[in-house]
Amino acid sequence: MTTAELSIQIEGMSCASCVKRVENAALKVSGVERATVNLATERLALATAQGFSADALAAAIKASGYGVRTVTAELGIEGMTCASCVARVEKVLRALPGVTSAKVNLATERATVEAIGDAGLQRAIAGAIAKAGYKLVSQSDQPDRAQDKAAEIAHLRRDFILAAVLTLPIFIIEMGSHVYEPMHDWVMSAIPMHALYIAYFVLSSIVLFGPGWRFFRKGYPGLLRGAPDMNSLVALGASAAYGYSLVTTFLPSALPSEARFVYYEAAAVIVTLILLGRLLEARAKGRTSQAIGRLVRLQAKSARVERDGGVLEVALDAVTPGDVVVIRPGERIPVDGEVIDGSSHVDEAMISGEPMPVAKSAGSNVIGGTINRAGSFRFRATKVGGDTMLAQIIRLVQSAQGAKLPIQMLVDRVTGWFVPAVLAIAVITGATWMIFGPAPAYTYALINAVAVLIIACPCAMGLATPTSIMVGTGRAAELGILFRKGEALQQLRAVQVVAFDKTGTLTRGKPDLTDIIVAPKFDERQVLAYAAAVEAGSEHPIGEAIVRAAESRDMNVPSASNFDALPGHGVVATVEGHRVEVGSRHHFSERGYDLSGLSARAEALAALGKTPVYCAIDGRAAAAIVVADTVRPTSRGVIDALHGLGVKVAMITGDNRRTAEAIAKQLGIDNVLAEVLPEGKMDAIRQLQQGGTVVAYVGDGINDAPALVGADVGIAVGSGTDVAIESADVVLIGGDLRGVTNALAVSKATMRNIAQNLFWAFGYNVLLIPVAAGVLFPAFGILLSPMIGAGAMAMSSVFVLGNALRLKRFTTQAVDRDTTPALAVPAESF
Repeated sequence: MTTAELSIQIEGMSCASCVKRVENAALKVSGVERATVNLATERLALATAQGFSADALAAAIKASGYGVRTVTAELGIEGMTCASCVARVEKVLRALPGVTSAKVNLATERATVEAIGDAGLQRAIAGAIAKAGYKLVSQSDQPDRAQDKAAEIAHLRRDFILAAVLTLPIFIIEMGSHVYEPMHDWVMSAIPMHALYIAYFVLSSIVLFGPGWRFFRKGYPGLLRGAPDMNSLVALGASAAYGYSLVTTFLPSALPSEARFVYYEAAAVIVTLILLGRLLEARAKGRTSQAIGRLVRLQAKSARVERDGGVLEVALDAVTPGDVVVIRPGERIPVDGEVIDGSSHVDEAMISGEPMPVAKSAGSNVIGGTINRAGSFRFRATKVGGDTMLAQIIRLVQSAQGAKLPIQMLVDRVTGWFVPAVLAIAVITGATWMIFGPAPAYTYALINAVAVLIIACPCAMGLATPTSIMVGTGRAAELGILFRKGEALQQLRAVQVVAFDKTGTLTRGKPDLTDIIVAPKFDERQVLAYAAAVEAGSEHPIGEAIVRAAESRDMNVPSASNFDALPGHGVVATVEGHRVEVGSRHHFSERGYDLSGLSARAEALAALGKTPVYCAIDGRAAAAIVVADTVRPTSRGVIDALHGLGVKVAMITGDNRRTAEAIAKQLGIDNVLAEVLPEGKMDAIRQLQQGGTVVAYVGDGINDAPALVGADVGIAVGSGTDVAIESADVVLIGGDLRGVTNALAVSKATMRNIAQNLFWAFGYNVLLIPVAAGVLFPAFGILLSPMIGAGAMAMSSVFVLGNALRLKRFTTQAVDRDTTPALAVPAESF
């Protein structure tokens, strides 16, 4: 029987044969009853039955040579209170046809769903979540949702105060009479016993069915669906104490005379203390997500744009690429763009972390969210809306905060069975005390079964990991560190070797020409002009240095034709009828060029940390062109700091071994992989990973994509306005290498915090549930009151949240800038 209809986008089809191939592949998948492909729309329509697996379908389509487009939905979910809720929501989402992955985060109350069918996905998800007892919230409603959260805290505060006011008289009279015997005698003489019970009944009923109704409204339906959660435990515990008290009050003959006690105070105190815990938890949750709020508040509300010959103030979402935006002193820059006239200094601390404003003039890039300090200017908008750097940062932080670390998978498996296990333990506890307990057995059975239900705290286990991730990644973002993939937060802690790309990472990446050694019978200006002609279109740092040198000398650079690039070796082109080659010594040696008249002096300069490249004209070596880069001021300090963390440092470079080792010695680098061509960086990473060594690779994210992907953790040193470097696991926003040590330190601090939370959450339940069941009574006569259990349970989640919030105070490791003269280092050779 058909259970669902799916419409899936297929990639790579080009003809009728493709259609047939995709249909046949789909029909072979278990649970597919009908498969029809429309080539024009490139969609596969499916009728599926029980047993259908979206993953199996995607694998079958891929095996047949085509792709399946996946869609990702970010959803807000209201009503989750504990780890059991998370497990339940994930289960119903994964059961939906077309869904390949579903991850739910209790701390952020968000779900990330990946599916291969987009038609009706949102409606199906909303229905499944509603059926499970929760509410779907659109991410577009985030501002309203923030207001809802504030209203929820206010509602909890009001309910707690009401419950506390009503519970206090019951608690003082009942517990005071136990503690101070004369008080018991005075109360009994002043108020008849039955009248006192009636007063308890009225007050506790208002508490349970007023402020405490939320627990019953959610707890019992979940229990009836066979999906109990923390609300179910509270509802059962409070109901048991309240129900027993009702029998004693209104039907005392149903109980033995020695078992006629009331526990109204236990039911009321349980509800009141758990409301207090919920209130503190809600307030603490709000603090864990403050990093996102601060980023959102960096966005300007409007922009002054030139329109129709004048300047109009428009809403931020009305700005389009190409608009000219006018900025005055003190204003926040609304979108990313390029200055077209005027000059100023802009505070870019949110990006670079540097307190000094950055000078801006025509041609400079500006970033939305930064603040103009002095001067006025006009700029042309280049990125708006979700494409701005700030919007990218917010998305990356949200993604990292919603990530599930590998350790969380184990926690989820345990917590999925936690509430049913607690219910079973409570039943066994009650039965055991009824059979083997002393008189009055009813009372002992009730007290201990209720204590077990109330003291169990699945919330703490569900919050232990995600709250630490939220605060840790939020603090990292404030330090200019973006975790694109949450798993990197856990993996980074285990890194043993950090491998750096040299040019543009350890060095500034902008070498300058320092020397030209010209062979006899060649003219220096002509050689430089020809070399610049060949390199005119190059994006390589050495090529750019040659072009800049020619321009600075006011040379007339001719045009080149028949251009051919030899990656890792050099370039060749025709200039004014002459064949001109520019490349590394290796390139010319392989081709039998005689470099004897140039190499001695060039190698002497190489020993000083410079990079020689050679130029040949019409098959003869014409010159050695020497360039040099400079080390970033923080490189040496960062390497020393990594050594202090017990991490070894490697450098991967295309330079020859002698010059590479000279630089490594100056910077204190442990391992050098020299003469590595761009396509060989992946092999270099694998070499470092031998023996199971965990390796992080640090590069610029542009030319290092394979190495960033191949490393256990890829760290991209961001530049400009691009932080969405797909190949990286971690992005350092401001391009500051100190972010490498800070990222490692944040990872270690966050994982340590998670370990503390998990130890507390599991240790609390493992130790106190047996105590609540009464295991200490035979030896020590100790029983745990349900009221104490309620207080302990309420504070357990608050402890986890409070411990996670300590990460907000994380401070970076000091890394001094190198104040010695900048080292001349080789630029990466061709």
